[in-house]
Amino acid sequence: MASSTKDPASGMPPGDAVVIAAGTLCWRIEKGRLELLLIHRPRYGDWSWPKGKLDEGETTPECAVRETFEEVGLRVELGIPLATIRYPVNSGEKIVQYWAAGIRHLSPVPDGKEVDHVEWVTPQKARTMLSNPSDVEPLDVLVEAYDADDLQTWPVIVVRHAKAKPRSSWSLAEGDRPLAATGRRQSVAVSRLLQAWNPERVISSPWVRCVQTVSPYVNQRSAKLKLVDALTERDAARKPGRTRAAVERVFDKRRPVAICTHRPVLPLVFDVLEGHLTKRLRALLPTDDPYLAPGEALICQVSSTDPGRIVSVEQYRAYDD
Repeated sequence: MASSTKDPASGMPPGDAVVIAAGTLCWRIEKGRLELLLIHRPRYGDWSWPKGKLDEGETTPECAVRETFEEVGLRVELGIPLATIRYPVNSGEKIVQYWAAGIRHLSPVPDGKEVDHVEWVTPQKARTMLSNPSDVEPLDVLVEAYDADDLQTWPVIVVRHAKAKPRSSWSLAEGDRPLAATGRRQSVAVSRLLQAWNPERVISSPWVRCVQTVSPYVNQRSAKLKLVDALTERDAARKPGRTRAAVERVFDKRRPVAICTHRPVLPLVFDVLEGHLTKRLRALLPTDDPYLAPGEALICQVSSTDPGRIVSVEQYRAYDD
């Protein structure tokens, strides 16, 4: 399982009109059987997956979560990335990015306008009901993941702190250097992005710029924040083994988590991630400095049934106006 780190519209010829959308394949295990949620849209008279177009200033993960809630009333948390499909529309081409979203103990409620009926069906029945042949592509990826026992996962999200005030203009303690005005806006965007996975824990460098980056998310979602000295630039340079150990411990907890740290610390974090990745997935880790842009996140989905094994890697930059 792998995901492109590029914008879904990249590679399109200049001048082509591209519609970007995102959605989910909601799944559940009912009486030991895999079932998926299909929606019926009266406007088109078709059966499809919950999806919709991006709002201005929205990333595709945010869009997938929002559209699923608006269409069927389910507040989902994204799992593994699935296929990104392309098909022609009147304005040019439509690109839809899909994720798996496990559902537990919740009932979908169609909005009655865009969606007038929903149905939980087996993968086999979904194939016969889907109106758009392209919609079978994410279904195939999901079924393959289910057969490989890679569908049940939890996320480890690595965040580089948002844009800070320049070192050259800061004369006080390095740990007290705060976010710039742009960085404060980015921190709000980071909060929106993290909500697509909704990690219940946030582990951060205690330096001000990292804490300010994750504070909007922590405050809004009442997430548990833990400050770890080993994630600071100073401690990572002096005792890199402690930094690696701090990252390794998140895999022992087996609970959704975000880690916020600094650019110079990222290579140590990625060293730990490499130990949990197959050779194919290692190729998706950033290798060139600065690794992640300010406010950018790397999302790794970890198997719930094979502890410590990462099954997907994605990379997104929080929208910054």
